[in-house]
Amino acid sequence: MKNPYAFMEAEVLDIAAETSNIKTFSLRPKNALPFRAGQFMDISVPGVGEAPFTPSSNHNISDELDFTIMSVGRVTKMLYGMENGQTVGLRGPYGTAYPINEWKSKDVFIVGGGVGLAPLRALLYALFNNVNDYKKIILKYGARTSKDIVYKNEIESWRSKANNVEVELTVDAGDQTWKGNVGVVTTIVKAANIDINNAVSIVCGPPIMMKFVTFKLLDLGLRAENIYLSMEKNMSCGIGKCGHCRIGPYYACKDGPVFTYDKLKELPNIWD
Repeated sequence: MKNPYAFMEAEVLDIAAETSNIKTFSLRPKNALPFRAGQFMDISVPGVGEAPFTPSSNHNISDELDFTIMSVGRVTKMLYGMENGQTVGLRGPYGTAYPINEWKSKDVFIVGGGVGLAPLRALLYALFNNVNDYKKIILKYGARTSKDIVYKNEIESWRSKANNVEVELTVDAGDQTWKGNVGVVTTIVKAANIDINNAVSIVCGPPIMMKFVTFKLLDLGLRAENIYLSMEKNMSCGIGKCGHCRIGPYYACKDGPVFTYDKLKELPNIWD
């Protein structure tokens, strides 16, 4: 029987700083490791531990994977101390993917906050693979300051990807160098951008941001079954054994991390 906790070796190819506390790690697994946008994997640092992260790269590429990671714990601290050529472990992929084939001919309205843009980057690449299958692809993204915006060098290229792609950014606090919108991300979530009756929305970011964006989308008229949330809550084992990631009757690692809001809206404390 295959050991469900066995890791595949992966070489660190590159480590790129996105912000003062967020880096993107490019890894080459020993064998190709296919995934779909929205799924996650566990990364292991030998002798230290493991933690779950969502790939942030194009799911059409399985022999080199990107993970955009915020430094928040023991495993990430050790990852931040690694260098090109060193080895980590990978296992997965786990969880549900974004059902992008169901979104064809619709407006795809994506709202991200902070490092929540990492899973959304994988989603954007997946959508860009067949960009004309969708009526519109709209990204609204918020960060605390302009220095906290991830993928600064890529965002402009996303804007020019196709005529049906729109990108708008906002920061909580502006400075003299910032010429865009100032305010939380809900201030740029507006009905004028989307066809409410033919749209889906995908939300990923800090829980409090996801909560208020979801309520704003409902106020605009989007139905709960058309709001997709990336609920990466306390995931650990990846296979529903440890129980850390329970959300009501669901396990985020098995039944998610992608959920539609209609499945969660009656459950208590989903934003904790």
